[in-house]
Amino acid sequence: MALGVMTTIFFMWGFLTCLNDILIPHLKAVFELNYTRVMLVQFTFFGAYFLMSLPAGRVVARLGYKQSIVTGLVVAGLGAAGFWPAAQLRSYGVFLAALFVLATGITLLQVAANPYVALLGPERTSSSRLTLAQALNSLGTTLAPLFGGLLILSSTVLGSSQIAALSPPERLAYRVQEAQSVQGPYLGLAVALLVLALIVWLFRLPALTETTERADRERHTLADALRHRHVRFGVLAIFFYVGAEVSIGSFMVNYLSLPGIGGLSEAHAAHYVAFYWGGAMVGRLVGSALLAWLDPRKLLALFAAVAAALVLTTMLSHGNVAMVSVIAIGLFNSIMFPTIFALGIERLGPLTGKASSLLIMAIVGGALVPLAQGFLADRIGVQHAFVLPLLCYGFIVFYGLNGSRPDPVQRPQAGAGAR
Repeated sequence: MALGVMTTIFFMWGFLTCLNDILIPHLKAVFELNYTRVMLVQFTFFGAYFLMSLPAGRVVARLGYKQSIVTGLVVAGLGAAGFWPAAQLRSYGVFLAALFVLATGITLLQVAANPYVALLGPERTSSSRLTLAQALNSLGTTLAPLFGGLLILSSTVLGSSQIAALSPPERLAYRVQEAQSVQGPYLGLAVALLVLALIVWLFRLPALTETTERADRERHTLADALRHRHVRFGVLAIFFYVGAEVSIGSFMVNYLSLPGIGGLSEAHAAHYVAFYWGGAMVGRLVGSALLAWLDPRKLLALFAAVAAALVLTTMLSHGNVAMVSVIAIGLFNSIMFPTIFALGIERLGPLTGKASSLLIMAIVGGALVPLAQGFLADRIGVQHAFVLPLLCYGFIVFYGLNGSRPDPVQRPQAGAGAR
């Protein structure tokens, strides 16, 4: 029952995260933004992970897992509700502020819920449980574009030249209508988040206080967590994984539009992105069953190696082979985040919260790696710029085979590492 409640939370934050992909073209049209300014949406969202992960870790240390999850849902709900005044004021800055609050709530959920699910049962099957919960997260990322397209982008989005051709009153009316189209959906999401917070608060969830800082008689620091090699390498593995996943998704439309690849229109190519994210959902459902029986380290290395081979195929092939290979990467991305996370917090006891904060902080790779790939694409072309995700998957192969193995002595001993 506890796992069932948690999977609902994973679904909600996946849904809210992927809704940004719909919000970007919408806000670009409403405020007539260039690509640099509208990409502040993603930088604001991923920036919250970087800035708020450590404070979120302190909240978990003080409140415990359950109350932190409730707090995260409430904060995310307040952020979603903030889209109403942002639309009324028609202010891009207020939209970004509301998005930052929403992302802060999701950051707290990530820091609390990921380790909680991993610890909610035997350590041997922690990767399996977390992968199952992440499958519901992927369901959210798959459904969000359909929901957003229906309710937010249901009206025709005009180009800058079309907007310029409107009379001043018509232009104002158009901007008001477009800005207000996000009010209903996000207000509904705010209500859903607050109701979910109430359900979690009323539900009797295991406290698992023995894995929080409440059980720590000494005051350990983040440096104490980083002394464990599987934590250090885990932080890098999360950084490179999220960076590769977001980079591939971000460049997929442009890649499939290339004459030598698919030659598709951007609108048509966008439909294939759903297959990329949907593949991650299918892979997580299958991976959850596999991880219950197989060594998670070996399976992680295998999936990363296959993903690397698909990226290499994407770089060297053309036509249908190139299209299928880039979309299939999503299937093998599936188990990587939950497995890396579960291995990264293995055998840490009271240091689990600090390691969780560091791992969630590394999600900032989703902002930095795509930027680096864009720099490469401007110079060597979109297809060859995929060498960056290729290197990212290479590191994950190393993490699965070697970097994820804990030091011989892992559990903090009384008096050891105290500051």
